[in-house]
Amino acid sequence: MQHQFPRVVITGMGVITPIGNRVAAFWEGLVRGRSGIAAIPGSDFDEYKTRIAGVVRDFDPEAEFGKKEARRMDRYTQFAVAAAKEALEDAGLEAGGADPERVGVYIGSGIGGIHTLLENYRTLLNRGHGRVSPTVVPMMIANMAAAQVSMIYGFTGPTLAPVTACATGNNAIGEAFKLIQRGAADVVVAGGAEATITDLAMAGFGNATAMSTRNDEPQRASRPFDAERDGFVSSEGAGIVVLESLEHAKRRGARIHAEIIGYGASSDAYHMVATDPEGMGAYRAMREAVRDAGIRPEDIDTINAHATSTQQGDRSETLAIKKLLGQRAYEVPVSANKSMLGHMLGAAGGVEAVALIKTLQEGVIPPTINLEHPDPECNLDYVPNEARSAKLEIGLSNSFGFGGHNAVLIFKRWGE
Repeated sequence: MQHQFPRVVITGMGVITPIGNRVAAFWEGLVRGRSGIAAIPGSDFDEYKTRIAGVVRDFDPEAEFGKKEARRMDRYTQFAVAAAKEALEDAGLEAGGADPERVGVYIGSGIGGIHTLLENYRTLLNRGHGRVSPTVVPMMIANMAAAQVSMIYGFTGPTLAPVTACATGNNAIGEAFKLIQRGAADVVVAGGAEATITDLAMAGFGNATAMSTRNDEPQRASRPFDAERDGFVSSEGAGIVVLESLEHAKRRGARIHAEIIGYGASSDAYHMVATDPEGMGAYRAMREAVRDAGIRPEDIDTINAHATSTQQGDRSETLAIKKLLGQRAYEVPVSANKSMLGHMLGAAGGVEAVALIKTLQEGVIPPTINLEHPDPECNLDYVPNEARSAKLEIGLSNSFGFGGHNAVLIFKRWGE
Protein backbone atom coordinates (compact mmCIF):
# COMPACT_ATOMS: atom_id res chain seq x y z
CA MET A 1 0.00 0.00 0.00
CA GLN A 2 1.31 3.45 -0.91
CA HIS A 3 2.22 5.80 1.93
CA GLN A 4 0.24 9.01 2.08
CA PHE A 5 3.15 11.24 1.17
CA PRO A 6 2.90 13.94 -1.51
CA ARG A 7 3.45 12.49 -4.96
CA VAL A 8 6.65 13.69 -6.65
CA VAL A 9 7.15 14.12 -10.38
CA ILE A 10 9.94 15.00 -12.79
CA THR A 11 9.26 18.20 -14.74
CA GLY A 12 12.71 19.01 -16.16
CA MET A 13 15.79 17.20 -17.45
CA GLY A 14 19.25 18.31 -18.58
CA VAL A 15 22.47 16.52 -19.52
CA ILE A 16 26.05 17.05 -20.62
CA THR A 17 27.49 13.78 -21.98
CA PRO A 18 30.05 12.37 -24.41
CA ILE A 19 27.23 11.55 -26.87
CA GLY A 20 25.29 14.80 -26.67
CA ASN A 21 25.00 17.97 -24.62
CA ARG A 22 21.22 18.23 -24.71
CA VAL A 23 18.65 15.61 -23.78
CA ALA A 24 17.38 15.20 -27.36
CA ALA A 25 20.85 14.51 -28.80
CA PHE A 26 21.76 12.28 -25.85
CA TRP A 27 18.61 10.18 -26.24
CA GLU A 28 19.09 9.83 -29.99
CA GLY A 29 22.65 8.62 -29.40
CA LEU A 30 21.53 6.08 -26.80
CA VAL A 31 18.80 4.61 -28.97
CA ARG A 32 21.16 4.33 -31.94
CA GLY A 33 23.81 2.62 -29.83
CA ARG A 34 26.37 5.35 -30.42
CA SER A 35 29.57 5.13 -28.39
CA GLY A 36 31.06 8.29 -26.90
CA ILE A 37 34.40 6.65 -26.09
CA ALA A 38 37.49 7.85 -27.97
CA ALA A 39 41.22 8.48 -27.58
CA ILE A 40 41.86 11.32 -25.14
CA PRO A 41 42.92 14.39 -27.17
CA GLY A 42 46.56 15.50 -26.98
CA SER A 43 49.67 13.59 -26.06
CA ASP A 44 49.55 13.79 -22.25
CA PHE A 45 48.38 10.18 -21.89
CA ASP A 46 50.55 8.51 -24.53
CA GLU A 47 52.45 6.45 -21.95
CA TYR A 48 49.46 5.60 -19.75
CA LYS A 49 47.92 2.13 -19.50
CA THR A 50 44.57 3.57 -20.54
CA ARG A 51 44.48 6.31 -23.16
CA ILE A 52 40.75 6.40 -23.88
CA ALA A 53 37.79 8.05 -22.14
CA GLY A 54 34.32 9.48 -22.60
CA VAL A 55 35.28 13.12 -23.17
CA VAL A 56 32.59 15.79 -23.49
CA ARG A 57 32.94 17.51 -26.85
CA ASP A 58 31.57 20.73 -28.32
CA PHE A 59 31.29 22.33 -24.90
CA ASP A 60 32.49 25.94 -24.81
CA PRO A 61 32.29 27.29 -21.25
CA GLU A 62 33.13 30.86 -22.27
CA ALA A 63 30.28 30.86 -24.79
CA GLU A 64 28.03 29.33 -22.14
CA PHE A 65 28.86 31.59 -19.20
CA GLY A 66 31.15 34.38 -20.39
CA LYS A 67 34.93 34.41 -19.86
CA LYS A 68 34.93 35.80 -16.33
CA GLU A 69 32.32 33.43 -14.91
CA ALA A 70 33.73 30.40 -16.75
CA ARG A 71 37.13 30.99 -15.13
CA ARG A 72 35.53 30.95 -11.68
CA MET A 73 34.10 27.44 -12.14
CA ASP A 74 35.86 24.10 -12.27
CA ARG A 75 34.94 21.94 -15.26
CA TYR A 76 32.62 19.74 -13.17
CA THR A 77 30.73 22.83 -11.98
CA GLN A 78 30.45 24.13 -15.54
CA PHE A 79 28.84 20.85 -16.55
CA ALA A 80 26.43 20.95 -13.61
CA VAL A 81 25.34 24.54 -14.25
CA ALA A 82 24.82 23.90 -17.99
CA ALA A 83 22.76 20.76 -17.33
CA ALA A 84 20.75 22.55 -14.62
CA LYS A 85 20.02 25.37 -17.05
CA GLU A 86 18.57 22.93 -19.59
CA ALA A 87 16.55 21.17 -16.88
CA LEU A 88 15.11 24.41 -15.52
CA GLU A 89 14.26 25.65 -19.02
CA ASP A 90 12.59 22.30 -19.70
CA ALA A 91 10.60 22.67 -16.48
CA GLY A 92 9.65 26.27 -17.27
CA LEU A 93 11.31 27.50 -14.08
CA GLU A 94 14.43 29.29 -15.33
CA ALA A 95 12.73 32.67 -14.97
CA GLY A 96 10.78 32.03 -11.79
CA GLY A 97 7.46 30.31 -11.21
CA ALA A 98 8.25 28.94 -7.75
CA ASP A 99 8.88 30.45 -4.32
CA PRO A 100 12.71 30.52 -4.15
CA GLU A 101 12.58 29.67 -0.44
CA ARG A 102 10.82 26.43 -1.41
CA VAL A 103 13.32 25.40 -4.10
CA GLY A 104 16.24 23.20 -3.08
CA VAL A 105 19.40 22.19 -4.95
CA TYR A 106 20.83 18.69 -4.37
CA ILE A 107 23.76 18.25 -6.77
CA GLY A 108 26.72 16.09 -5.84
CA SER A 109 30.06 15.00 -7.28
CA GLY A 110 32.18 11.98 -6.50
CA ILE A 111 35.49 13.84 -6.71
CA GLY A 112 34.71 17.53 -7.25
CA GLY A 113 37.11 20.09 -8.71
CA ILE A 114 40.16 17.96 -9.42
CA HIS A 115 41.16 20.06 -12.45
CA THR A 116 41.39 23.15 -10.22
CA LEU A 117 43.25 21.28 -7.49
CA LEU A 118 45.91 19.87 -9.85
CA GLU A 119 46.36 23.10 -11.79
CA ASN A 120 46.96 25.08 -8.62
CA TYR A 121 49.21 22.46 -7.07
CA ARG A 122 51.42 22.64 -10.16
CA THR A 123 51.42 26.42 -9.87
CA LEU A 124 52.48 26.11 -6.23
CA LEU A 125 55.38 23.81 -7.12
CA ASN A 126 56.56 25.69 -10.19
CA ARG A 127 55.82 29.36 -9.42
CA GLY A 128 55.46 29.58 -5.66
CA HIS A 129 52.67 30.08 -3.15
CA GLY A 130 52.03 33.66 -4.15
CA ARG A 131 50.71 32.59 -7.56
CA VAL A 132 48.11 30.13 -6.28
CA SER A 133 44.58 31.30 -7.05
CA PRO A 134 42.63 32.71 -4.09
CA THR A 135 39.61 30.85 -5.47
CA VAL A 136 41.27 27.41 -5.45
CA VAL A 137 39.35 26.14 -2.41
CA PRO A 138 35.85 27.29 -3.36
CA MET A 139 36.40 26.08 -6.93
CA MET A 140 37.59 22.59 -5.98
CA ILE A 141 35.17 21.63 -3.22
CA ALA A 142 32.46 19.14 -4.15
CA ASN A 143 29.53 21.29 -3.01
CA MET A 144 30.26 24.18 -5.36
CA ALA A 145 28.11 22.91 -8.23
CA ALA A 146 25.06 22.94 -5.95
CA ALA A 147 26.07 26.32 -4.55
CA GLN A 148 26.53 27.88 -7.99
CA VAL A 149 23.12 26.72 -9.21
CA SER A 150 21.47 28.09 -6.08
CA MET A 151 23.27 31.44 -6.46
CA ILE A 152 22.63 31.84 -10.19
CA TYR A 153 18.90 31.26 -9.80
CA GLY A 154 18.42 32.67 -6.29
CA PHE A 155 17.13 29.40 -4.85
CA THR A 156 17.30 29.68 -1.06
CA GLY A 157 15.80 26.36 -0.03
CA PRO A 158 17.92 23.44 1.28
CA THR A 159 21.16 22.84 -0.63
CA LEU A 160 23.07 19.57 -0.36
CA ALA A 161 25.99 17.91 -2.15
CA PRO A 162 26.13 14.16 -1.54
CA VAL A 163 29.52 12.52 -2.09
CA THR A 164 29.01 8.77 -2.42
CA ALA A 165 31.37 8.02 -5.31
CA CYS A 166 29.49 6.48 -8.23
CA ALA A 167 26.19 6.40 -6.30
CA THR A 168 26.21 10.20 -5.90
CA GLY A 169 23.68 11.09 -8.60
CA ASN A 170 21.12 8.57 -7.38
CA ASN A 171 21.60 9.57 -3.75
CA ALA A 172 21.09 13.24 -4.67
CA ILE A 173 17.86 12.53 -6.53
CA GLY A 174 16.62 10.10 -3.88
CA GLU A 175 17.26 12.51 -1.02
CA ALA A 176 15.61 15.31 -3.01
CA PHE A 177 12.58 13.05 -3.46
CA LYS A 178 12.40 12.55 0.31
CA LEU A 179 12.79 16.29 0.97
CA ILE A 180 9.69 17.01 -1.11
CA GLN A 181 7.78 14.07 0.38
CA ARG A 182 8.25 15.43 3.88
CA GLY A 183 7.01 18.87 2.81
CA ALA A 184 10.30 20.77 3.18
CA ALA A 185 10.41 21.92 -0.48
CA ASP A 186 8.15 22.23 -3.51
CA VAL A 187 10.91 21.86 -6.11
CA VAL A 188 14.44 20.42 -6.02
CA VAL A 189 17.07 20.60 -8.75
CA ALA A 190 19.02 17.35 -8.32
CA GLY A 191 21.67 15.11 -9.85
CA GLY A 192 25.41 14.78 -10.25
CA ALA A 193 28.39 16.16 -12.15
CA GLU A 194 31.92 14.92 -12.72
CA ALA A 195 35.07 15.90 -14.64
CA THR A 196 37.98 13.68 -13.63
CA ILE A 197 39.82 12.97 -16.87
CA THR A 198 43.15 14.14 -15.49
CA ASP A 199 46.62 12.60 -15.28
CA LEU A 200 46.27 11.84 -11.56
CA ALA A 201 42.88 10.11 -11.81
CA MET A 202 43.78 8.18 -14.96
CA ALA A 203 47.05 7.03 -13.39
CA GLY A 204 45.34 5.98 -10.16
CA PHE A 205 42.51 4.07 -11.82
CA GLY A 206 44.95 2.56 -14.30
CA ASN A 207 47.40 1.37 -11.66
CA ALA A 208 44.49 -0.16 -9.78
CA THR A 209 43.84 -2.20 -12.96
CA ALA A 210 40.24 -1.02 -12.84
CA MET A 211 40.04 0.45 -16.36
CA SER A 212 39.89 -1.11 -19.81
CA THR A 213 43.15 -1.05 -21.78
CA ARG A 214 41.46 -1.68 -25.13
CA ASN A 215 43.10 1.51 -26.43
CA ASP A 216 43.08 0.51 -30.10
CA GLU A 217 39.31 -0.05 -30.11
CA PRO A 218 37.90 2.68 -27.90
CA GLN A 219 34.29 2.32 -29.03
CA ARG A 220 34.40 -1.39 -28.17
CA ALA A 221 36.16 -0.97 -24.81
CA SER A 222 33.15 -0.57 -22.51
CA ARG A 223 31.34 -3.90 -22.72
CA PRO A 224 29.16 -4.64 -19.69
CA PHE A 225 28.22 -8.30 -19.18
CA ASP A 226 30.48 -9.41 -22.05
CA ALA A 227 32.89 -12.24 -21.22
CA GLU A 228 35.81 -10.24 -22.70
CA ARG A 229 35.26 -7.10 -20.62
CA ASP A 230 38.43 -5.81 -19.02
CA GLY A 231 37.37 -2.86 -16.88
CA PHE A 232 35.46 0.40 -16.99
CA VAL A 233 36.10 3.44 -19.17
CA SER A 234 36.30 6.77 -17.35
CA SER A 235 33.91 9.47 -18.52
CA GLU A 236 32.68 12.96 -17.62
CA GLY A 237 29.52 15.07 -17.73
CA ALA A 238 26.41 15.90 -15.73
CA GLY A 239 22.82 14.77 -15.37
CA ILE A 240 20.24 16.97 -13.63
CA VAL A 241 16.49 16.58 -13.09
CA VAL A 242 13.87 18.89 -11.61
CA LEU A 243 11.72 17.16 -9.01
CA GLU A 244 8.47 18.76 -7.98
CA SER A 245 5.49 17.92 -5.84
CA LEU A 246 2.60 16.88 -8.06
CA GLU A 247 0.39 19.52 -6.48
CA HIS A 248 2.89 22.29 -7.26
CA ALA A 249 3.46 21.04 -10.81
CA LYS A 250 -0.27 20.91 -11.52
CA ARG A 251 -0.85 24.32 -9.99
CA ARG A 252 1.50 25.94 -12.48
CA GLY A 253 0.47 23.76 -15.42
CA ALA A 254 3.85 22.06 -15.79
CA ARG A 255 4.53 19.31 -18.29
CA ILE A 256 5.31 16.10 -16.42
CA HIS A 257 7.88 13.60 -17.70
CA ALA A 258 7.54 10.84 -15.10
CA GLU A 259 6.76 10.14 -11.46
CA ILE A 260 9.45 9.10 -8.98
CA ILE A 261 7.96 6.52 -6.63
CA GLY A 262 10.80 4.78 -4.80
CA TYR A 263 14.28 5.23 -3.34
CA GLY A 264 16.47 2.75 -1.53
CA ALA A 265 20.03 2.92 -0.22
CA SER A 266 22.41 0.57 1.55
CA SER A 267 26.07 -0.15 2.26
CA ASP A 268 28.02 -3.27 1.33
CA ALA A 269 30.31 -2.84 4.37
CA TYR A 270 32.69 -5.07 2.42
CA HIS A 271 35.67 -3.41 0.65
CA MET A 272 37.11 -0.02 -0.36
CA VAL A 273 36.56 -0.53 -4.09
CA ALA A 274 35.29 -4.05 -4.79
CA THR A 275 31.58 -4.77 -4.71
CA ASP A 276 30.22 -7.54 -2.50
CA PRO A 277 30.60 -10.59 -4.80
CA GLU A 278 27.20 -11.92 -3.72
CA GLY A 279 25.51 -8.61 -4.52
CA MET A 280 23.78 -8.43 -1.14
CA GLY A 281 24.19 -4.68 -0.68
CA ALA A 282 22.82 -4.01 -4.15
CA TYR A 283 19.92 -6.36 -3.45
CA ARG A 284 19.09 -4.63 -0.16
CA ALA A 285 18.99 -1.22 -1.85
CA MET A 286 16.72 -2.53 -4.63
CA ARG A 287 14.48 -4.27 -2.09
CA GLU A 288 14.21 -1.04 -0.08
CA ALA A 289 13.35 0.99 -3.19
CA VAL A 290 10.60 -1.49 -4.08
CA ARG A 291 9.24 -1.34 -0.54
CA ASP A 292 9.39 2.45 -0.54
CA ALA A 293 7.48 2.56 -3.85
CA GLY A 294 4.71 0.36 -2.45
CA ILE A 295 5.02 -2.04 -5.37
CA ARG A 296 5.99 -5.70 -5.82
CA PRO A 297 9.21 -6.81 -7.55
CA GLU A 298 7.10 -8.30 -10.33
CA ASP A 299 5.79 -4.81 -11.16
CA ILE A 300 9.21 -3.77 -12.51
CA ASP A 301 9.25 -3.70 -16.30
CA THR A 302 12.86 -2.73 -16.98
CA ILE A 303 16.14 -2.12 -15.13
CA ASN A 304 18.82 0.45 -15.90
CA ALA A 305 21.88 -1.38 -14.63
CA HIS A 306 24.92 0.13 -12.95
CA ALA A 307 27.00 -2.29 -15.06
CA THR A 308 30.42 -0.67 -15.30
CA SER A 309 32.07 -3.43 -17.38
CA THR A 310 34.14 -4.88 -14.53
CA GLN A 311 34.26 -8.63 -13.95
CA GLN A 312 33.03 -8.73 -10.36
CA GLY A 313 30.69 -5.75 -10.55
CA ASP A 314 28.63 -7.02 -13.48
CA ARG A 315 28.36 -10.51 -12.01
CA SER A 316 27.34 -9.32 -8.55
CA GLU A 317 24.69 -7.00 -9.99
CA THR A 318 23.30 -9.90 -12.01
CA LEU A 319 23.09 -11.96 -8.80
CA ALA A 320 21.33 -9.09 -7.01
CA ILE A 321 18.73 -8.77 -9.78
CA LYS A 322 18.10 -12.52 -9.64
CA LYS A 323 17.66 -12.35 -5.88
CA LEU A 324 15.16 -9.50 -6.24
CA LEU A 325 13.12 -10.89 -9.12
CA GLY A 326 13.53 -14.67 -8.82
CA GLN A 327 12.67 -16.57 -12.02
CA ARG A 328 11.17 -13.42 -13.52
CA ALA A 329 14.70 -11.94 -13.68
CA TYR A 330 15.18 -13.73 -17.00
CA GLU A 331 12.17 -11.93 -18.52
CA VAL A 332 12.91 -8.33 -17.45
CA PRO A 333 15.05 -6.35 -19.93
CA VAL A 334 18.20 -4.86 -18.38
CA SER A 335 20.02 -2.02 -20.15
CA ALA A 336 23.59 -0.81 -19.57
CA ASN A 337 24.04 2.81 -20.68
CA LYS A 338 27.72 2.74 -19.72
CA SER A 339 28.40 0.56 -22.75
CA MET A 340 28.00 3.80 -24.73
CA LEU A 341 28.76 6.52 -22.17
CA GLY A 342 31.56 5.01 -20.16
CA HIS A 343 31.46 5.49 -16.40
CA MET A 344 30.60 9.06 -15.45
CA LEU A 345 31.24 8.36 -11.76
CA GLY A 346 29.27 10.86 -9.65
CA ALA A 347 27.32 12.02 -12.70
CA ALA A 348 26.25 8.51 -13.74
CA GLY A 349 23.09 8.31 -11.64
CA GLY A 350 21.75 11.65 -12.86
CA VAL A 351 22.41 10.88 -16.51
CA GLU A 352 20.98 7.37 -16.22
CA ALA A 353 17.87 8.69 -14.47
CA VAL A 354 17.25 10.85 -17.55
CA ALA A 355 17.84 7.80 -19.76
CA LEU A 356 15.33 5.72 -17.78
CA ILE A 357 12.71 8.48 -17.79
CA LYS A 358 13.06 8.76 -21.58
CA THR A 359 12.85 4.95 -21.82
CA LEU A 360 9.50 4.99 -20.00
CA GLN A 361 8.24 7.99 -21.99
CA GLU A 362 9.13 6.61 -25.40
CA GLY A 363 8.62 2.90 -24.81
CA VAL A 364 12.10 2.21 -26.16
CA ILE A 365 14.89 0.46 -24.22
CA PRO A 366 18.41 1.54 -25.26
CA PRO A 367 20.76 -1.32 -26.09
CA THR A 368 23.76 -2.69 -24.24
CA ILE A 369 26.32 -2.39 -27.02
CA ASN A 370 29.46 -4.52 -27.41
CA LEU A 371 27.72 -7.56 -25.91
CA GLU A 372 29.24 -10.08 -28.31
CA HIS A 373 30.46 -12.91 -26.06
CA PRO A 374 27.92 -13.52 -23.28
CA ASP A 375 29.42 -14.30 -19.89
CA PRO A 376 27.78 -17.56 -18.69
CA GLU A 377 27.47 -15.97 -15.24
CA CYS A 378 25.71 -12.92 -16.71
CA ASN A 379 22.77 -14.62 -18.35
CA LEU A 380 19.90 -12.14 -18.18
CA ASP A 381 18.24 -10.23 -21.02
CA TYR A 382 20.61 -7.27 -21.45
CA VAL A 383 18.99 -5.93 -24.66
CA PRO A 384 22.15 -6.71 -26.67
CA ASN A 385 23.32 -4.31 -29.37
CA GLU A 386 19.95 -3.02 -30.64
CA ALA A 387 17.28 -0.88 -29.00
CA ARG A 388 13.95 -2.52 -28.32
CA SER A 389 10.38 -1.24 -28.22
CA ALA A 390 8.36 -2.37 -25.23
CA LYS A 391 5.29 -1.50 -23.19
CA LEU A 392 6.70 -0.07 -19.98
CA GLU A 393 5.20 1.36 -16.81
CA ILE A 394 7.82 1.08 -14.08
CA GLY A 395 11.62 1.18 -14.28
CA LEU A 396 14.38 0.77 -11.71
CA SER A 397 17.83 2.41 -11.90
CA ASN A 398 20.90 1.16 -10.02
CA SER A 399 24.02 3.07 -8.93
CA PHE A 400 26.78 1.57 -6.80
CA GLY A 401 29.93 3.34 -5.63
CA PHE A 402 33.41 2.78 -4.21
CA GLY A 403 33.16 2.28 -0.48
CA GLY A 404 30.10 0.07 -0.93
CA HIS A 405 27.49 2.81 -1.40
CA ASN A 406 24.33 1.59 -3.14
CA ALA A 407 21.46 3.83 -4.29
CA VAL A 408 18.40 2.79 -6.29
CA LEU A 409 15.61 4.85 -7.83
CA ILE A 410 12.24 3.74 -9.20
CA PHE A 411 10.32 5.77 -11.77
CA LYS A 412 6.84 5.34 -13.19
CA ARG A 413 5.64 6.39 -16.63
CA TRP A 414 3.43 9.46 -16.36
CA GLY A 415 -0.23 8.98 -17.22
CA GLU A 416 -2.69 9.39 -14.39
